[in-house]
Amino acid sequence: MRNFDYGTELAALETQHKDGGLPLLLAVIEARIVPKDEACRFYADTLGAAYVDPFASVITDEAVAAIPVEIARKAKVIGLYIIEGVLTAAFASPSDTDLIKRISQIAQMPVSPVFALARDIEDAILIQYSSEKNLEESLNELERSSFFDQPDLAADRLAALADSESLVQILDEIIYYAIRERATDVHIEPQELQSRIRFRIDGMLREVLTYSRKLHRAFVSRLKILCQLNIAETRFPQDGRFSMPVGTSKASFRFSSIPSQYGEKVVIRILASTSKKSMLTLEKMMISQTMLRPFKRLIQNPSGIIFVTGPTGSGKTTTLYAALHEINKPDINISTIEDPIEMQLEGITQSQVNTHIDLKFSTLLRSLLRQDPEVILIGEIRDLDTAKIATEAALTGHIVFATLHTNSAVQAITRLLEIGVEPYMVAPAVIGVLAQRLAARICENCKEPYYPSREVLKKYFQDEGLADVPFFRGRGCSVCRNTGYKGRVTFHELVLITEEIRTLISNGASVQEITKAAAKVGFKPLRYDGLKKVLLGFTTIEEIEANSSFEWAS
Repeated sequence: MRNFDYGTELAALETQHKDGGLPLLLAVIEARIVPKDEACRFYADTLGAAYVDPFASVITDEAVAAIPVEIARKAKVIGLYIIEGVLTAAFASPSDTDLIKRISQIAQMPVSPVFALARDIEDAILIQYSSEKNLEESLNELERSSFFDQPDLAADRLAALADSESLVQILDEIIYYAIRERATDVHIEPQELQSRIRFRIDGMLREVLTYSRKLHRAFVSRLKILCQLNIAETRFPQDGRFSMPVGTSKASFRFSSIPSQYGEKVVIRILASTSKKSMLTLEKMMISQTMLRPFKRLIQNPSGIIFVTGPTGSGKTTTLYAALHEINKPDINISTIEDPIEMQLEGITQSQVNTHIDLKFSTLLRSLLRQDPEVILIGEIRDLDTAKIATEAALTGHIVFATLHTNSAVQAITRLLEIGVEPYMVAPAVIGVLAQRLAARICENCKEPYYPSREVLKKYFQDEGLADVPFFRGRGCSVCRNTGYKGRVTFHELVLITEEIRTLISNGASVQEITKAAAKVGFKPLRYDGLKKVLLGFTTIEEIEANSSFEWAS
């Protein structure tokens, strides 16, 4: 029946777009008859070109700079990468030989054309050509506007200003630039004399630019309008969400504002960037083999709770998604409860909590258990009610994945007890805990070897046999904005729950006692795995020091 409906709908679209071509392609994508990538590849084949999604492709600064922004916008083309002196560029019309020839002359190198949708190219241009200089120019121009001559604006006047085209455009530019810089958070902060914007990139906050404080209220109001919040309320914290189209996809954001001494401070969390990189698998997450193998066996269990712990932004959800992807099969019913849904998972039922209507984790979880699930993911266990239901589910034949905010894997067990779950329920229910952190990765472009002092080797490695082993660090370059780091790497610790540990849990043992028992079956603390990543040249001692406590298994 489904195939018949799609066939009927496709026939109707073909009748509507008799000339076929790009209009039919866009209509098919809009109607979701065929997945976008599949439809675009088929269309590109008819043009004799390859299809590339700009948001799923590597785009280098060198390739972008080869085509001036005015030409890129007018011709609907963007450079992707340069290999052996040939520029691969995405065109909306890759069969236009005259255009390709002109672009080749402008770039002063041969051009290899590929096909991409015009909407994707246009938004990729907005992102890839964004810069601090362009933002500063736009902010200075807006500041000179007569709109901002009045220091105190009434709510209706502020709303009108927040909807003005110039303000909307600048906020879009800020968000596009944040996406380009791979930021996870955007901080918009009022200070005594001016306001500033900072991005969190690779776990580190970096100041991007400052602007006049008289623009600040309008910026905050615009963001509140996007989140459908009350712009007149400035005395209480407010939280919300919004999304914006980027090409044929969407980027999602979480908004938080709190009152401060000089006005409202705003933090925007970038929940899902538009880059359509394939989901990370467990193999691609650089989990050490000594933990990857037992963790993969762990997630194949028919029942029990598996926790992934760590601070906010440490990649817990990404790890859980990768675990679900590993076990996702047509004969398994997998359901999730999240706040918010960070990535759409094919073949998995995902539900989102809604505090505005009192739809909590515990409420959804009770109903979910009547949906015949085999695997359940709970975004976060925050209260006794959710913890008890999850524990009962694990004891009645369900495998439950969940996150907790704890400093170590062992503390996840004691955290359940502190919440109020009885030891006799925790002991048989929990089967394993993976704790993780993220450390900034050394920039591959400016990576250089060095030899640390003997004091450093003795402090961190308890072994002076590494004196002749080169360590690595980033020198700092334009690629990494002179930080020496680009990207991030994870490091982990894994606790497998043995019968001895179950007995200890039932007897109310301390974290130290459980840690000693875990060490008997191979447990190593976070720092151990982090320092292994240092020896492998992925990160630095300073990053591990900043992201883990100094402790060793006895």
